[in-house]
Amino acid sequence: MRKGLLGVLVLLMAAWAVGAQEASLGVAAAKDTTNVAADFAESSAAQVNLYAPSEEARSFALATPAIPAASAAAAEPAAAPPRPKFVFGARDDYRWQLGVGVEFFRFQSSRIDASLVGLNTTVTYFTNDWFAVEGNLVTGFAPEIYDREHVKYFGGGGGIRIGSRRERWEPWGHALVGGGHLQPQTADSSRTALMLQAGGGVDFRVNDRLSLRAEGDYVFNTFFSEHQNDFQGVAGVVFHF
Repeated sequence: MRKGLLGVLVLLMAAWAVGAQEASLGVAAAKDTTNVAADFAESSAAQVNLYAPSEEARSFALATPAIPAASAAAAEPAAAPPRPKFVFGARDDYRWQLGVGVEFFRFQSSRIDASLVGLNTTVTYFTNDWFAVEGNLVTGFAPEIYDREHVKYFGGGGGIRIGSRRERWEPWGHALVGGGHLQPQTADSSRTALMLQAGGGVDFRVNDRLSLRAEGDYVFNTFFSEHQNDFQGVAGVVFHF
């Protein structure tokens, strides 16, 4: 009898132990499924603003898309090209000059003595800011010296020019070699002769395209198998291009 009661008591205690263990396991499982952290909206992290747009940024509904560099360059107006440097000097300038002026030519010889007025045309090409090559054409006309005969002079030559092109006043000098043709023809003489011209002048720069010129030259001729020492003066304008 005692053994039976003892067995029943052991069974009851085992059943109670199993039930208690199952209850503790249920509570632990419930704790694992519960989020113990506080709600994010209620935490202090939710109050931190990582991006605070400025007032200017809030005024735009949409951000302006970035323009590619090539498109931006095409959209901008093309800048004017820089003025080319024509001469290697302190001032940008043009290489070519065309001078046109009124000429007074005083011609003296044993056969003809005349004062001629004509046109002096000069073309000059500068290789740098002080040296140039030059060519000119000269004409001169005088009143009658014989019966229905007028003195007419045509000449031309080529040479070099040296001068300054850095200031508004531009002094220069030149030397040219060429030939001349004189009318009327006299007996036993040729109308063509050697011409040497040496002298100088000064140009006053009005603007980058135009100058005023004053010039004086010594002219050597060999008409009538003689030597003539003549003078010419020129006043004119110069075009730069």
